[in-house]
Amino acid sequence: MTARLLNIQQGSNFRELGGYQTQNGQQVKYHKILRSGNLANLTDADLNYLTDYGVVKSIDFRSPQEVKTAPDRLTPQMTYAFDPVFRVDETESTRDDEASYYQKLSQTPGIGHRQMLSAYHNLITDTHPQKAYHQFFELLLTNTQDNQAVLFHCTAGKDRTGIGAYLFLRALGVDQQTAEEDYLFTNNVIKDEVNQMIADLPSDNQNLVDSIRSFQSVKMAYLAQAQTEIRDIAGNINHYLETVLDLSSHDLRDLKKIYLQN
Repeated sequence: MTARLLNIQQGSNFRELGGYQTQNGQQVKYHKILRSGNLANLTDADLNYLTDYGVVKSIDFRSPQEVKTAPDRLTPQMTYAFDPVFRVDETESTRDDEASYYQKLSQTPGIGHRQMLSAYHNLITDTHPQKAYHQFFELLLTNTQDNQAVLFHCTAGKDRTGIGAYLFLRALGVDQQTAEEDYLFTNNVIKDEVNQMIADLPSDNQNLVDSIRSFQSVKMAYLAQAQTEIRDIAGNINHYLETVLDLSSHDLRDLKKIYLQN
């Protein structure tokens, strides 16, 4: 799985989605679709790397405020698609008043975990994320040229991006366990970063530590919340893609033609 990580110097969680097997024996193409954290701090070497990799489009799931604070750094070869999943960031990837934020977390046991469960509920059930993920698939369907890749991301590349990757892999026919493993792999990638963040906190208050870890990690409980909402709304993932995200059978066939190989 570590081979999926891209050699990016000033970016987090840049990963290849190629190579995953579908249930009918096909494979997701390499150099066709990437997932990542934000692109604001990329070096010139990073941009050259992505250009050589074939990246021609960035799909940005972040809120307007996040984009304003840290806009994508792109090459002339890359086009930009603004596709905000939330109107404001519900995953606490960004925040303004750090002191009052830490105080609130210190005083309230389990608030981080509960807020993340709520965010994942909203990712699946709210109409704004539903429209954003529909637009995501519409953009993926334009990636028809050979030797070209599209990249999609949020700030940390784990929640909004994690659900996007999960929906994408399941739409291609990748089995649930494999899609779950891709989602959870984020924890391996960002483990040192999260541990350093915990070490840098102004207090070792257990409520604060627990909530920061909840906000900065992915958990199977979060994805299970999303899976439960999918079942409640549509019965299964295929019906969710078709009836809620409004993807036609033709769209799903084309998606497989673009991103899969035998």
